[in-house]
Amino acid sequence: MSSPNPSDPNPYTASTQSSPVPNPSNNNDRDATGGIIPYKNPKALIAYYLGILSGLPIIGLPIGVAAFVLGIKGLKDRKQNPAIKGSAHAWIGIGCGGFFALLWGFLLVVILAGLVMR
Repeated sequence: MSSPNPSDPNPYTASTQSSPVPNPSNNNDRDATGGIIPYKNPKALIAYYLGILSGLPIIGLPIGVAAFVLGIKGLKDRKQNPAIKGSAHAWIGIGCGGFFALLWGFLLVVILAGLVMR
């Protein structure tokens, strides 16, 4: 067995070299999602998800109405504060929610009329 040489560098000591630290002031408007998910505009984000879910039968009518209303509120929030994103999500909520609410409402009226006419 050989004895350790004091002039050999210890592999377990911390390095004295410092790594460059990124300047956080350069990334004020950046987030982990790259601006794709409008987490600062929850009304638009919820409208988007509800608009997509409003395509489901039976529960689509109330969900579509909620998506439509939240989409409009999300657009108003975006207009008041342009720093928050989400206009595309709000428009998708308005479009899908409005379309499916009208579709399911129309089908409900047709079904009810068919039952009454029997």
